[in-house]
Amino acid sequence: MVKPEPPDQPRGRGIFCNRTLNLRSVRAIGYDMDYTLVDYRVAAFEQMVYAQARERLASEGWPVDGLEFDPRMVARGLVIDTERGNLVKANRFGFVKRAMHGTRMLEHAEQRDAYAQTLVDLNDPRWVFLNTLFSLSEGCLFAQAVDLLDRGALPRPFEYASLYRHVRARVDAQHLEGHLKAEIAAAPERYVVQDPEAALALLDQKAAGKKLLLITNSEWSFTSKMMAHAYDRHLPDGMTWRQLFDLVIVAARKPVFFTERGPFFEVVDEAGLLRPLMGPLRPGGLYLGGCASQVERDLGISGDEILYVGDHMFGDVHVSKRLLSWRTALVLRELDAEMAALESFRETELRLMAMMREKEGLEARLSQTRLALQRLHTGYGPAPTADAATLEARVHDLRGQLVALDAEIAPLAKAGTELVNARWGLLTRAGNDKSHLTRQIERYADIYTSRVSNFLHATPFAYFRSPRGSLPHDPAGPGMEAQP
Repeated sequence: MVKPEPPDQPRGRGIFCNRTLNLRSVRAIGYDMDYTLVDYRVAAFEQMVYAQARERLASEGWPVDGLEFDPRMVARGLVIDTERGNLVKANRFGFVKRAMHGTRMLEHAEQRDAYAQTLVDLNDPRWVFLNTLFSLSEGCLFAQAVDLLDRGALPRPFEYASLYRHVRARVDAQHLEGHLKAEIAAAPERYVVQDPEAALALLDQKAAGKKLLLITNSEWSFTSKMMAHAYDRHLPDGMTWRQLFDLVIVAARKPVFFTERGPFFEVVDEAGLLRPLMGPLRPGGLYLGGCASQVERDLGISGDEILYVGDHMFGDVHVSKRLLSWRTALVLRELDAEMAALESFRETELRLMAMMREKEGLEARLSQTRLALQRLHTGYGPAPTADAATLEARVHDLRGQLVALDAEIAPLAKAGTELVNARWGLLTRAGNDKSHLTRQIERYADIYTSRVSNFLHATPFAYFRSPRGSLPHDPAGPGMEAQP
């Protein structure tokens, strides 16, 4: 992480680097809007999506009147197993570390039986990755629908896969049919989180010579209202959000925007009247649709000269990097709470690490004592310095010490796995390992941060350097304590 921020800047507001990035070499910075430039109150936003989708299901005869949205039931980074009707959390290797069938967390034995020989593979359509905050209502409603299906309470039979597709279609309809965004646009103060520093960060970037691009899937009328609400009050007098951007592209249809060649239309008035674009993109222009390849051509900028900032792992970060070699930044809003929880747990974590080192020492001594007994009974190898009775007593004593130590470790380790979310724990961890989401972040996001305004503290001239990669055989030194 680059550290030009002031000393009182919370660590959770930092910008974290997977792949070295020099902002001085970036000529254009593109931004997504929803959950990136405009931050929403997640519980309120997803509650509304959930409620509208639930009403759609109720109109189809589903017994959903008593169901309520629970924002803590699911989390970004979980994976839906459409074959078994489960939500699972996997580590970076694809091994399932926690699982929930319907709304019930599976016991360890159930989870082992279900997934002992199964790896999560996101290339297999069986697995659906919940990689954005927009997924929370979908995941919650699917889990509750599984409970209804298992009870035989649905009006027609489903398999878990077809049940997921049905629920997903009802959730997607809320985004596509306009009711959702119309309600948000009518009362933006209820849903939008104000962040005055975001406007200043964009002003810094623009004044430093960066071309700023807004590339969003939202339509023009919604984009205009949300951006005006979130930015205009924080800009210098007489300036509006439109003046921040060299290009504004709405209804971009990401990820298709990055993968295919589509035509641009010019938005010619505030009502959204369109006309086909006959020439190149103009500085300060407002457009609909199009494609990334024309943006590169008309701006004369391509590849790693462009940094794209978004919250969607696939639609924003993965595709733009893999196909266009754009530099990428992921906005991970939950990082604030995650790092605050880690900081509050720090003293406990240090105690836990010390006890784990003690446990490793006891286990090593126990293993050596058992080996000495084995050699003594079998009659091979160097003769042990103690007789069998002494060695057996030592084994008994060491096992007793381990049992007592485990009794101290267990509640601390359990608390560590329940930080932020009692069901799923930390977003970036799966047990003692990195989560599957973290693996995706490492692969596709050059940098990641909790919000756009964190660029204010890094400055447009920052040089983000990735940390030296650690390996299990690296020597432990100052600041490199062995992990339990």
